[in-house]
Amino acid sequence: MEYLEYLIIIVVLAIIGIAIIKSKSKNFKIEANKLIEYLGGKENIIEYNFNKSRLTVKLKNIEIVNKNMIQKLGAQGIVEVENQLKIILGDDAKQLQKYIDELK
Repeated sequence: MEYLEYLIIIVVLAIIGIAIIKSKSKNFKIEANKLIEYLGGKENIIEYNFNKSRLTVKLKNIEIVNKNMIQKLGAQGIVEVENQLKIILGDDAKQLQKYIDELK
């Protein structure tokens, strides 16, 4: 009987642990949609290129980009050069690239 109680406690802790891990994992499809939205939408993106941890985006109108929200999304840095943004995304870049390629 005592072993059954320990088994129940272990199962409950495992379920709680899995729930915590799932709640902290990112949904890259949602983040890719938000990133495109913050860049001014699909129509505003002329071209984009991923290079390791960095996304370079050439835009029609850089004035409509919401840089604050891009940083809140997790960008580690944003560099603006004329009508181009270089966004440092870190380890998330590869996952985001997959979903942005699907959306674009």
